[in-house]
Amino acid sequence: MAKVGIVMGSDSDMPVMAKAADILEKLGISYEMSIISAHREPDVFFEYAKSAEEKGLKVIIAGAGMAAHLPGMCAAIFPMPVIGIPMHTTSLGGRDSLYSIVQMPTGIPVATVAINGGANAALLAAKILAVSDAELLSRLKEYTKELKEQVQAKDARLQETGYKNYQ
Repeated sequence: MAKVGIVMGSDSDMPVMAKAADILEKLGISYEMSIISAHREPDVFFEYAKSAEEKGLKVIIAGAGMAAHLPGMCAAIFPMPVIGIPMHTTSLGGRDSLYSIVQMPTGIPVATVAINGGANAALLAAKILAVSDAELLSRLKEYTKELKEQVQAKDARLQETGYKNYQ
């Protein structure tokens, strides 16, 4: 049974949403991924959001560009956490999506990550789930340790080769 739903309005969002899926897989978190347009197929969208809880989803990660309705509408229907990922858009660089997602009305909160922040959305979902899952919390701590080690290895290489030879 999937714990996280990843939903996007267009397959053009896939590169960003794939980063969320990659992190969830790395942390051993089950998920389902769907392309659903809140504007072009509202009946399908409403059924997805209304049935998500009974399907076992605990968190929804929703990507949104331009009009950015998907995260807010998920949050209006789904009673558990929704994390919005504003997508970079060609017209306004994603600021339109960011503003739309963070400006939800009172009572409809949507957690929001950086523009194109798929990996951080998955990490936030994992942290939400880890509140009641000690094994997942342990995997998150290990992931953080790996990040630290990666930075230390890069610095060691820089110190050894100097910045002119660093590649």
